[in-house]
Amino acid sequence: MPIYCYERPNGQIIEEVFRMGEAPGFVFKDGEHCTRSWGAEAAGQTAIVKGTDNPVKSSRRAWPMTCLGSGVHEDDAGKLRKHLRDHGCPTEVTKDGLPIYTSAAHRRKALKIRGFRDKLSY
Repeated sequence: MPIYCYERPNGQIIEEVFRMGEAPGFVFKDGEHCTRSWGAEAAGQTAIVKGTDNPVKSSRRAWPMTCLGSGVHEDDAGKLRKHLRDHGCPTEVTKDGLPIYTSAAHRRKALKIRGFRDKLSY
């Protein structure tokens, strides 16, 4: 089931799980009225780790981004890192083979080098 983000009155973001398309516009959490935060959902950033009450500084930025869709097998992580560096787009790659993009422009350039195009990146 998808995870939806809600913002507390103090600005902290919490995550809640609902069925697809059934997420309400607001929830009550610990007696506080929390409104849905579309920006936090888009950025994939949260301020409270699910299952804990540990606050983390909220960040609305989506970068850097680890991309599962353009990842490679973990055995090929070094090859991908070298290929992108040799073509003028140095990119860090996790040990699992997932590239870490630092900006939208960096992502576009790295994908273009590999012959990919993200039609939804606008």
